[in-house]
Amino acid sequence: MNMNNHAIISDRMLQIGDQFDQYQIQAHLAQGGMSDIYRAYDVVRRCDVAIKVPDQSMIGDPAQYERFQRELEVLNTLSHPAILRGMGSGKYNRIPYLVTEFVNGQSLRELINSSAQPFLPEQAVALIRKIADGMAYCHQNGVIHRDLKPENILVTSQGQPVIMDFGLALTRGSHRVTYSNLSAVMGTPDYMAPEQIEGQRGDQRTDIYALGTILYELLSGTTPFTGDSTMAVMAQHLNHPAPRLDRANPAITPALAAITARSLARDPEERFPSMTALMEAFDDPETVDLAILDKMEKKSPSNGPSMLQSQVIKAVGIAILIMAVIVALALALQRLR
Repeated sequence: MNMNNHAIISDRMLQIGDQFDQYQIQAHLAQGGMSDIYRAYDVVRRCDVAIKVPDQSMIGDPAQYERFQRELEVLNTLSHPAILRGMGSGKYNRIPYLVTEFVNGQSLRELINSSAQPFLPEQAVALIRKIADGMAYCHQNGVIHRDLKPENILVTSQGQPVIMDFGLALTRGSHRVTYSNLSAVMGTPDYMAPEQIEGQRGDQRTDIYALGTILYELLSGTTPFTGDSTMAVMAQHLNHPAPRLDRANPAITPALAAITARSLARDPEERFPSMTALMEAFDDPETVDLAILDKMEKKSPSNGPSMLQSQVIKAVGIAILIMAVIVALALALQRLR
């Protein structure tokens, strides 16, 4: 069916064979909490592209539109092998969409899930270093990702990582955006730095913490902090040092464990000051200060919730309650109309 005279979204998503503007839909690639991603053929450029379209329930949401605009701004600004390349955007029947290069690869999450054991140290370091190089480029251009996680990193068959999803990015002069979706506000708890959990905007060291978490996961098979609930995971980020990586995996050298520990320091001032400094540590591991390993072990976990932890749990609980009330009221008004 040709889409020139029809809305481009059906009940949930575009259909294979649909066409709008210069794009013909070939496949549905992924569905997240807020958008769908499709593979399409660009009949003008004569190449495959990826098209990102917001979920139908999000259409008309100013915060969702702001997220799309922010991602478009970032993708049009950056040009690096480890950064997803933007190729345009548009609106069709008032529905915004983003167009990016099509990356033929798997998400890092898929690679982790398909691996029967942790990555070999040399494999993990090679991959993380390439991601760090891309993030160093972002930081040099005033972009903080703030949502680094395996789901937002594609890896090609040649082993090149490609970072995507800059909807939560902080850019020079960008204002704070209040998202209607609570999870979008908070990021992903497994990879969130303590300052994010406390409600701060974060800086390049926030991305270093997230990348350190990914490195820990690649080398041990699990994230450093786990729990039965989001609250439990966030509390551990706030109050516990990350477990020593060389204890979780004896194949890890003390130097690599120390690099990971410094990346995961709760205090941003104790982390690597930049992605460049992190890469230098990878390149010259004999210069790494191993004292941080003993320092982290001596920081015993608190017995019971701290005051800060209690405040965070209370604040998040109130926020969830407020969101539930707003959603209920919105649904009630919709029924009345």
